[in-house]
Amino acid sequence: MITIINYGLGNSISVHNMLKKIGVNAIISDSPEKIIQADKLILPGVGNFLKGMENLKKEGLDELIKDFAGSGKALLGICLGAQLLTKHSMEGDIDGLGLIPVNTKKFIFPDSNLKVPNMGWSEIEIKQKHSYLSGFQTTPRFYFVHSYFMDAEQTDYVIAEARYGHQFAAVVANGNVVGMQFHPEKSHKFGMQVLKNFALK
Repeated sequence: MITIINYGLGNSISVHNMLKKIGVNAIISDSPEKIIQADKLILPGVGNFLKGMENLKKEGLDELIKDFAGSGKALLGICLGAQLLTKHSMEGDIDGLGLIPVNTKKFIFPDSNLKVPNMGWSEIEIKQKHSYLSGFQTTPRFYFVHSYFMDAEQTDYVIAEARYGHQFAAVVANGNVVGMQFHPEKSHKFGMQVLKNFALK
């Protein structure tokens, strides 16, 4: 069973609906038992990094997520959920879960007309083969909504990149823990393929 973590800031229903659409069973829960016993976990997210970490810690979910990741089972973070997997964020200047050794930084474009947040569709460039990013018939493009981005000093952790003013990590991974900056649940056929890959591999 796939468990989607409910911590008050997630786009949980949208993720659940997309999984249901592709024929995958999942539940939304904040129950420690349902989380730790899940076959796979999804940490969704929309909103503020500081509030996200506060909510996770308040319910003790931060340590549960770390324990789950340590078990070797698949953990997927989406948007804010992906950023929460990182070491540290400029948003609130606080540490994240530290499961993927990258940092979360803010888009700053002082000499550009680019608006923040980055909102819309972007193609991704796959830098490393990964089972979650397979089966595409054309160049994959996904829906992004974010003011902060994941920045990796070591490219070993970068699976795919996108561009908004500059290159940034669209997908990062550390073994069984994967973070996606885009929203697969809002990305139509490409997002459906990603979620199928996650659920079935």
